[in-house]
Amino acid sequence: MADFTIGIEEEFQIIDPETRELRSHITEMIEEGRMVLGEQVKPEMHQSMIEIGTGICNNIKEARADIVNLRRTVAGLAASKGLCIAAASTHPFSRWQEQEITPDEHYAKLLDEMQVLAQSLLIFGMHVHVGVDDREARIHLMNAARYFLPHVLTLSTSSPFWMGTNTGLKSYRSELFKKFPRTDIPDYFGSYGEYESYVELLLETGCIDRPKKIWWDVRPHPHFPTLEFRVCDIPSRVDEVIAIAALFQAIVAKLYKLYRMNMGFRLYRRALIQENKWRAVRWGLDGKLIDFGKKIEVPARDLILELMHFVDDVVDELGSREEINYVYKILETGTSADRQLKTYRETGDLKMVVDQLIAETMEGVT
Repeated sequence: MADFTIGIEEEFQIIDPETRELRSHITEMIEEGRMVLGEQVKPEMHQSMIEIGTGICNNIKEARADIVNLRRTVAGLAASKGLCIAAASTHPFSRWQEQEITPDEHYAKLLDEMQVLAQSLLIFGMHVHVGVDDREARIHLMNAARYFLPHVLTLSTSSPFWMGTNTGLKSYRSELFKKFPRTDIPDYFGSYGEYESYVELLLETGCIDRPKKIWWDVRPHPHFPTLEFRVCDIPSRVDEVIAIAALFQAIVAKLYKLYRMNMGFRLYRRALIQENKWRAVRWGLDGKLIDFGKKIEVPARDLILELMHFVDDVVDELGSREEINYVYKILETGTSADRQLKTYRETGDLKMVVDQLIAETMEGVT
């Protein structure tokens, strides 16, 4: 298990604890934050968002320690300004029209290119990097891992509300991000060379000015020797974040094991996997996904149990059994989206939902 290092990025909401609305405050926080955390803390396009990223972690326990420290530090930084942070992929009622944009040349160019699509993209995500040194293997593992993206998305859902509306979806963030080009499930590539040719064509024809503008749900990172998983909402609790990161790591390790044994995993077209992603977006854990091999619908929870069985033989080698077993807790009690909806049904008050998110973000941290 020489490969399979882990890195996790999280994007947090900056919240005014009085109004429970988003507060555009990153420019006041970032200088002090960088003095403490260096490049592990970054601004984002909207000033009401702050991004953190772990270092390169050798195992999931290192990743957990880093995430806990980063959440604690950023929360303390926010508290010093009279603010809070919250982990969820949409704010329950704040409006994108009222958010300030971070003054930065990169964001100015993105706004010029994407116009209102960029300005309205008030969403917060979690990205998980898993190290794979062999770039040819990286492409083959990406091809196979695409099948499991909807499964893992169901475990992470945290965006049922949008500008005061119950959207009826568990991951409204996923639908908002689809407005950007080069998003969603990628198709498969026959080799790393074929993928490189695709990227070079986009660069040569002016479709993109840098490879990072390929925003697929999973991609070979353009600068690091990693597979970057971008499909998930940001879970509210640290335990959820770490369980999902451990699951992505285990998926990559298991698929690599099969790859080294010349045992291929069946590849499905993007259009089919996209059907499962829609089901994950709409119903989350409470829906059914399609088992394409059997050509039947299966409850999402049952397929996740199958996935846990599929990766079980690599979990102890990775040293992540304790952390990945929290997936069973998510299956039992639901996701952040499920809990938000329950609170709203019981109280009818979206401010209470925000209070819940603030509290859950700090569980296991303070």
